[in-house]
Amino acid sequence: MKAIQLKLVGALAMSLSACGCIPSVEAPAAPPPAPVATPAPTPTPAPPPPAPVIDEPRYENYLDAPQTLGTWTYETESAETFALFGTSIASPVAIIRCDRSTGLVGIGRFGSSAQRATIRIRTETGVHTLQGTPRNGGVPLVAAEVNARDPMLDAMAITKGRFALETEGLRTLYLPAWAEVTRVIEDCR
Repeated sequence: MKAIQLKLVGALAMSLSACGCIPSVEAPAAPPPAPVATPAPTPTPAPPPPAPVIDEPRYENYLDAPQTLGTWTYETESAETFALFGTSIASPVAIIRCDRSTGLVGIGRFGSSAQRATIRIRTETGVHTLQGTPRNGGVPLVAAEVNARDPMLDAMAITKGRFALETEGLRTLYLPAWAEVTRVIEDCR
């Protein structure tokens, strides 16, 4: 009986397709490809501007350079002490600061720097390099902090009469190693 049913179903299908009553079945068309998103080009960041070229004399030995004009002034506040260097207390060019709560000594050069700048301290025993950060709390300043036990601070305090404070993009300072410098360092120890 099954064979007869299969023959009838086959004959019926053939007759219907011959008369055009059954639409021909085609494979469904593939959907159009989804648009591929092309990422927007990422702009290459501009390189940082070069540090301004400072026209100043160069000395083979920093001790041959004339001392920067000015004097050190010692100041104290509740949790910190300072030694400020300049021709007047109202317009300092350098600062050494003790933060008694952290035991850190800050060394700074007043002046503008748009970005991080290398600070070099030259003493008779060597060159010490720090990474300075701009601080714009009213008066532009480039500063770095070190632990009060850093040997560089001792080198600054006992160097032959002066040390050099070089800050990228700013004029070099040739500063006397006076008692105010030592006092601020000792305040943090």
